[in-house]
Amino acid sequence: MRKLLFFSVTAALLVAGTAYAQDKTMSFFVTSVGSGKGADLGGLAGADAHCSKLAEAAGVTGKTWHAYLSTKDTDARDRIGKGPWVNAKGEKIADDVASLHSDKNNLTKQTALDEKGEVINGRGDKPNRHDILTGSNPDGTRAADKTCGDWTLSGAEGVALMGHSDRTGLDDSAAAKSWNSSHGSRGGCSQEALKGTGGDGLFYCFASE
Repeated sequence: MRKLLFFSVTAALLVAGTAYAQDKTMSFFVTSVGSGKGADLGGLAGADAHCSKLAEAAGVTGKTWHAYLSTKDTDARDRIGKGPWVNAKGEKIADDVASLHSDKNNLTKQTALDEKGEVINGRGDKPNRHDILTGSNPDGTRAADKTCGDWTLSGAEGVALMGHSDRTGLDDSAAAKSWNSSHGSRGGCSQEALKGTGGDGLFYCFASE
């Protein structure tokens, strides 16, 4: 009985230690769910709050989270801190802003994980969810008029520029393989429009501190 109790306590400590390690290391994830209202995220404030809520639900606390989203007067690259950033499994995504926006980053289908450490469905999976909202050019600067009203629209009007979390598209072009700047939404900013090209209203979250 005592041996069983000892092993149970030891196992519990190991699990707690793992959660604690994740809490101290994870600084990047793809949201497992969007707002449910298409590209209407409640603006940057609403998107940041969504990042924080998901991170805390996954057991990650004590960090300041910012969504990787550009607006008419904000560049996504200026919102995410200095790095480095690692995913829920402790795998490094990039050392700094410059490497994140270069061929040196480590963003792939296997590393662009959600806050629970799960892979986001990509091209070939059902349903495909690899379209990630960014409103950004490849260098992380704002893409004019491609932010669905600065992330407040959820109807038939507007366009959201998106990247591919699995770095895979219809061809081998740079855009198809881009994690942050592949193509615009078709048919507006609604949840249905985002799903129409292989998305679900997901976006990237980075710990800026």
